[in-house]
Amino acid sequence: MKEAKAIVIGVPHTTVWDFLVSYLFYTQFGKVAHIMIKKEFFFWPLGPILLACGAVPVDRKSSGSLVRSLIHLMEEVPEFHLAIAPEGTRKATSRWKSGYHLIARETGATVYLGYFDWGRKQISVGEPFPLTEDSKADLQRMYDHYRPMGLEGKNKGQFIVP
Repeated sequence: MKEAKAIVIGVPHTTVWDFLVSYLFYTQFGKVAHIMIKKEFFFWPLGPILLACGAVPVDRKSSGSLVRSLIHLMEEVPEFHLAIAPEGTRKATSRWKSGYHLIARETGATVYLGYFDWGRKQISVGEPFPLTEDSKADLQRMYDHYRPMGLEGKNKGQFIVP
């Protein structure tokens, strides 16, 4: 990923260990993946460590302001790669969030589809995922990309592709 601005979609997200695995994987490219983590994890001594690793504290109750804050952050920082779990939770959910779409379109960030497969012990990031102006259609294309992969989260049964 040579782009200065990128969003990496990462699924499945079923455990807090996904952060560490993502961080270690991404550093092999010489980059920092800024990963959103709920603000409750930013306590002493863990908070400063998470910030040093590029984590972004998130208040999940205010999603609209979160998207605006991330857009501003990506515009202000010359090189910013944001890793997003579209499920928005570690539990199984039938609706993925689409804030990545607005963030990418507003900042010109390139979107990549990545995955961890705890069952097969694989992690990867694919080619750029071109966005259209239709966020619902793009989300459907994302579902269609991931569905046949049969991905398994660390905590089995907590991941579904809608």
